[in-house]
Amino acid sequence: MRDVAAAGASTGPRVLPRNDPRQYDDLAGEWWRPDGAFAMLHWLAEARAALVPPATRPDALLVDLGCGAGLLAPHLAGKGYRHVGVDLTRSALVQAAEHGVRVVQGDATAVPLPDGCADVVSAGELLEHVPAWPRAVAEACRLLRPGGVLVLDTLNDTALARLVAVRIAERLPTVPRGIHDPLLFVDARALVAECARHGVDLSLRGIRPQVGGMLAWLLRRARASRTAGAVPAGRAPRIVPTRSTAVLYQGRGVRKG
Repeated sequence: MRDVAAAGASTGPRVLPRNDPRQYDDLAGEWWRPDGAFAMLHWLAEARAALVPPATRPDALLVDLGCGAGLLAPHLAGKGYRHVGVDLTRSALVQAAEHGVRVVQGDATAVPLPDGCADVVSAGELLEHVPAWPRAVAEACRLLRPGGVLVLDTLNDTALARLVAVRIAERLPTVPRGIHDPLLFVDARALVAECARHGVDLSLRGIRPQVGGMLAWLLRRARASRTAGAVPAGRAPRIVPTRSTAVLYQGRGVRKG
């Protein structure tokens, strides 16, 4: 039997299996809180958006797979894309639409959009939640037009990633408990090979939160928790490159043709 976790809920706690999509409904109020349970997703969205080039043609399309509540949207401002978000969770899509994303409710392994429609496909913090991640990769590559750009980030299938992202991170206020199933983490070499099978040369680099910024953010949260007040304003931690892809890594690739 798989490990189970209690997801924080607006209607009361309930016990769900790890990686159960219903957790996102329970945590719907956390998406846009800069100090909330999804805070790290904001930091990662900013880092992912930095890999997206400005649009090179009118009406360029960016497809955001696993878009959640649209956290990528503010970081795409001025880049010239129509931003279409695909996600299973309706409560998240409602919030994405409020932030200017054109939303499509659908599965990342069977996206209801035509071949070659996208100039950019983003798959941020998605693949480690998909039981059949190669199918999601195939869909991401299918959606790209020749010369289109794929950007992604995910967790590696290593003992270190399981230690850091589950055992340690779930004790911090940056990762909701039970949000990840470590059995679904994505081997970096297998991901590169799978993208190559579908015509995308993917380059990887390791990433992590900047240590000083992360510690300062945790300290602000701890102080606020003791006083039951709001977290004081401060700079959000930056996501920075690191030489190792053993835990969290980012990818960028271009579709051939």
